[in-house]
Amino acid sequence: MLTKEADKKREQIMMFCMDDLVPQDHLLRIIDKAINWNFIYDLVEDKYSSDTGRPSMDPVMLIKIPFIQYLYGIKSMRQTMKEIEMNVAYRWFLGLEMMDKVPHFSTFGKNYTRRFKDTDLFKQIFSHILEQCYKFKLVDPSEVFVDATHVKARANSRKMQKRVAKEEALFYEAMLRKEIDEDRQEHNKKPLKDKDDTPPPPTGGGTPHLPTKKCSITDPESGWFRKGEHKHVFAYAVETACDKNGWILGYTVSPGNLHDSRTFKGLYDKIKHIGIKTLVADAGYKTPAIAKLLIDDGIRPLFPYRRPQTKEGFFKKYKYVYDEYYDCYICPNNQVLEYRTTNREGYREYKSCGAVCESCPYVRQCTESKDHVKVVTRHIWEPYMEICEDLRHTRGMKELYAQRKETIERLFGTAKENHGFRYTQMYGKARMEMKAGLTFACMNLKKLARMQQRYKLCEA
Repeated sequence: MLTKEADKKREQIMMFCMDDLVPQDHLLRIIDKAINWNFIYDLVEDKYSSDTGRPSMDPVMLIKIPFIQYLYGIKSMRQTMKEIEMNVAYRWFLGLEMMDKVPHFSTFGKNYTRRFKDTDLFKQIFSHILEQCYKFKLVDPSEVFVDATHVKARANSRKMQKRVAKEEALFYEAMLRKEIDEDRQEHNKKPLKDKDDTPPPPTGGGTPHLPTKKCSITDPESGWFRKGEHKHVFAYAVETACDKNGWILGYTVSPGNLHDSRTFKGLYDKIKHIGIKTLVADAGYKTPAIAKLLIDDGIRPLFPYRRPQTKEGFFKKYKYVYDEYYDCYICPNNQVLEYRTTNREGYREYKSCGAVCESCPYVRQCTESKDHVKVVTRHIWEPYMEICEDLRHTRGMKELYAQRKETIERLFGTAKENHGFRYTQMYGKARMEMKAGLTFACMNLKKLARMQQRYKLCEA
């Protein structure tokens, strides 16, 4: 039987309780029970005046607004406020009544600029939620997975200008220079002179040529990035660490044009004291400096196999055998490559005798140099790389490395698919750090809340 009563109850007046309108199994209700949100008052107390000015908006509600945005992947703060205005569960989570006016979309942005900018508030919020996960003994930091993902910046790829590229010092530069000088002295070589960064004058006159980089006009702190078949974009690199259970342990934000091996030290300094036994990372982190850093701290690095970058038809480097006792290399024709020098990059150079190699039957598979001299390099920290190779062949390490797709890569996929982490609508590195911190805090908190509900967890 056809019934036509769809419009009769639109203007009905009712008395109800806000708490009854939110289902008991709603995600926001579960999250609200998971932690005590009053910790935010202690974090922001020094950012408000105690006796002057008009009453402020509740700081807890102010922080919960971007939580809703990143939890549900809403693309902008303006759209978030529209959703809060219509959604009863959002109002309940923020402590708003049905007739209360929703804050203006610029409210959070103004408070960020005037109160929270240049502070570590959002890092403290992330850390507090992570501490709650530790209290329930859910985090196992013995095996940590590290990787980086790129978030597209709010910058037009056509609006750019070229600026002089300033070469940043590597975190291991001073230590490497010291060991290079020691290695050269052991081989009766003079210490290297300090490098002169002044560019040489051009031969034809005019201004000297300086290295340049592409810089965005709209967001100068982002970096020009391209990976694989993707188009060129300005982006930020978010380096993240997690455990085998998928709990996010730390993060850093840097321009998208910096290599993972350069930004690793910043993340490592944040997580190195949490009890790491094995650190799993992809081939981008497989460098002698990172291997030395981890092994010296008693951490086992697990890196993947990297194929030799040798031209087709030429001998691979493993065909040249290193003799540790005599400090030389033996080529496939059983000829000796003797030590010659140690360069500024920390590589020892071993060279063959051109007169001997000229008549060698394998010379076309060995070198293309006009004087028939083959050069093989070996880093002074190469023993650390050999330890990494031994660890890679240890039983169980192959299965452990395969867990990357179930841990760190899954986190990035979830963040981009469900929490709006493919791009940012804000300018600057500081706001990107806020977005990353709150997004990862949301992900940890959502997981903690669901585990509390499912397993009835109690604090350890």
